[in-house]
Amino acid sequence: MSLEQEVKLVVNNTQKIDLRTLSFLAPMTIGELETHHLVSTYFDTADKYLSGQKVGLRMRQYNDTWWQTVKTAGVVKDGLHQREEWEFPLDGPEWDLSTLRQTPLLTMIDEPNLWSQLVPLFTTDFMRDTLQLKLADNSLVELAYDYGKVIAGDKTSSIHELELELKSGNVDALMLIASKLQVQLDVTPSDCSKAQMGYELASR
Repeated sequence: MSLEQEVKLVVNNTQKIDLRTLSFLAPMTIGELETHHLVSTYFDTADKYLSGQKVGLRMRQYNDTWWQTVKTAGVVKDGLHQREEWEFPLDGPEWDLSTLRQTPLLTMIDEPNLWSQLVPLFTTDFMRDTLQLKLADNSLVELAYDYGKVIAGDKTSSIHELELELKSGNVDALMLIASKLQVQLDVTPSDCSKAQMGYELASR
């Protein structure tokens, strides 16, 4: 289990962003910009059992690899998301119950009738551009720019946002970079996660 700490900023227009044009990032950038295609399917029961327990479960395809992830709702305020996360690599798109039993899903897995009701509710499909940043205090931050969509049945909603995830160091580093991004770009702090977007779309 790890504590995920990130700041989310929604982009308020449809214009594509090139992170490499943000000059203030250059002195703190480590390596080159990377681009990946991420497809994640979120699962729950028809009556939203997991949502009621404030837990999320997803299966993510990241290029040619698969990951299963469990997250708690955690605490969200002014765009800063802090939550517990359990993430495990997989050989393919099949659940690894042994590692899922190390998460809050233990009780659900051990109730076969409940576990068997698990179904895919919605999918997020987006491109992600990332830069690795190192600040003066040696804090390490991943800046991700996501653009794509959430899909629930025949309904879709757009994803257009920036995420700043603390890899190590001081959480204030996230707020520092976020404040500079808000000066240079038309972005707004958001308390709404992609999972929440999907649940809202699936409920329409």
